[in-house]
Parts: sequence; structure tokens; C-alpha cells
Amino acid sequence: MAHFQRRQFLRTVSALRAAPLVSIAQPPTERVYRIGCLEGGFPSTSKNNVEGLRQGLRDLGYVEGRNYVLDFRWGEGRNDRLAELAAELVRAHVDVIVTAGEPAIRAARQATTTVPIVMGAVGDPVGAGFAANLARPGGNITGVSNVAVEMTGKWLELLREAVPRLSYVAVLWNPANPTHHVFWKEAQAAARTIGIKVLGVEFSSPDDFERGFASMELERVDGLLVLPDPITASNRVKLAELMAKRRLPGIALFRESAEAGFLLSYGVSAFDNHRRAAAYVDKILKGAKPGDLPIEQGTKFALVINLKTAKALGLRIPQSLLTRADDVIQ
Repeated sequence: MAHFQRRQFLRTVSALRAAPLVSIAQPPTERVYRIGCLEGGFPSTSKNNVEGLRQGLRDLGYVEGRNYVLDFRWGEGRNDRLAELAAELVRAHVDVIVTAGEPAIRAARQATTTVPIVMGAVGDPVGAGFAANLARPGGNITGVSNVAVEMTGKWLELLREAVPRLSYVAVLWNPANPTHHVFWKEAQAAARTIGIKVLGVEFSSPDDFERGFASMELERVDGLLVLPDPITASNRVKLAELMAKRRLPGIALFRESAEAGFLLSYGVSAFDNHRRAAAYVDKILKGAKPGDLPIEQGTKFALVINLKTAKALGLRIPQSLLTRADDVIQ
């Protein structure tokens, strides 16, 4: 019996030696994409941009840390830092750069003509020279426009509706931001149509705000329009405090300003814009050329009214405006 079992064992070993080798295929390693994020502000002031992008990528099946990582660079309200930060992302070999606002987009474009750039928000991409046209931008830039330039007149109209006695509005703008020159011209034209006066108040850093508000007080303006810029976005709370001190009602683009204490905000959602920007990232990572992807314009606009600020200013917001508000901060 033992002899028979030994023969069976030897036959089995011989058969195994004669059998062809079968390789066990290893699952392919999933590529991890590096997505550069160039933000002009601070992490605390840009959280809706970041979370919108993350949500959009999640909706498309991406898992952070498994098949993509975000590589952040923060301008912290200093536009002069953006060029070097953009260059750092290019040196880090990111697959795509997501950014927002003309200063940051311009810095990214100057840093590279080959790495795809996706805009999460921009006022006038064609006027700024980022795209040949909206339908076919060309080059390495595409993304989402917040149609902010065309809204300048709407901001002044809404502020006038909230404050019927309004007659003289300061416009806080940054001459170093090329789009702001267009905003300022639009504000002047809209003011003539509405029948109010506007005062241009320039800034280049947060250090200019105190001086700017002093000039507003001297001129006795009765309202303020704050134009979108990384510097103003990073200093929303400070600006709201300066307005409260001088009892000035103010309006801005993003709802974060109303949350910080501005009387009104009207415009697209930063979160939604960046959620939509994720779809561009996905298409580019799958091989699409950014210059072939049409630039989308914002379609969801929200009016936010801060009633706490209205009460502090002694304002009674007209019911007609309250009923049109998408959100009211009590």
C-alpha cells in the first residue's frame, strides 16, 4: 500500500512539472492624479471653493487619496505671491490646475501653456484674454464664468432697492486687477442710468482699507459695492466691521460676504461653480483638450439678505425685496 501511494505521488509531481506555468495577473495599480489648487485667499475664506470641487469629484466617482490628491497653494490675499505659487505647482508636475479669479488665473497662465487650467470663477474670460471665445476657448484654459461684469448694474439696483434713500455709492476696486477696470466703467454707466453718483475707491492691499473708508466718510457716501478679488474675499470680516463702524450698507458677489455682515450679496454660488469645475477636470484627465471645452456661464444666482445687519443700520428692507431673496440671515 505504501509503495502504491509513493508511485501516485511521483506521478502527480511529474504532471505538475510538465504542466505549463500559469501567471497570476496582478490588478493594475490605479493612477493617482495630482490636481493643483491655486487659491488667492486663505483656507478659511476659500472653503466653499475647495468643498465644491471635492463634492464634484466625489459625484464623478473619484476618491481623494486613492485616485487623486489635491496640491494646494494659498495666496493669503497677496496677489504678488501668485506667480511663484503657480510656478511651484507646475514644478510639482500636477496634471491640472484649478483656480479662480483673474489674478490667480493670469498667474497660472503665465506659469504654463501646457498644463491644463480649469477656472472655477472669472468675471470676463474673453475680455481678460483667457479665451478666444466661450464656445471654443483655445489654449490650455477653460472652466466656469460667474458672469460678474454684467452684474455690476444689478448690484447697484439691488442696493438702491434695499436703501431707497441711496444716492452716492463707493465702489471698492483694485487697479491691479484688470477686470476691475471693466467693473468700474460698468458701475459708472449703471449709476448714470439709475440716477446715483459713484465714487471709485482704490486698494492694492488690506492696508489701504482704513484710508479708503476715511475717504468714503469724507465724501459722505451712503452705500458700498465691494468688487470680487482675492484681497477683498480674504478680508470680508474686516470690511464688514469697517462698514458697521460707519453705518454703511454694502453689497458683494458671493454669499460669504452677507454671512460676514454685508447687507446684501447677489451672484453665483462659489460652491456650485467649483462643483461644476470638477466635470472639466474629469474630462481633461480622460484626455479632452481644455481649448475644445466650452466655457460655461453661471446660471444659479442667489440673493442673500442679512437682516441682522439691516436692523443694526436701522433699515427696513422692502417686502418686495424680501420675497425675492433666496436666503435671509436672521
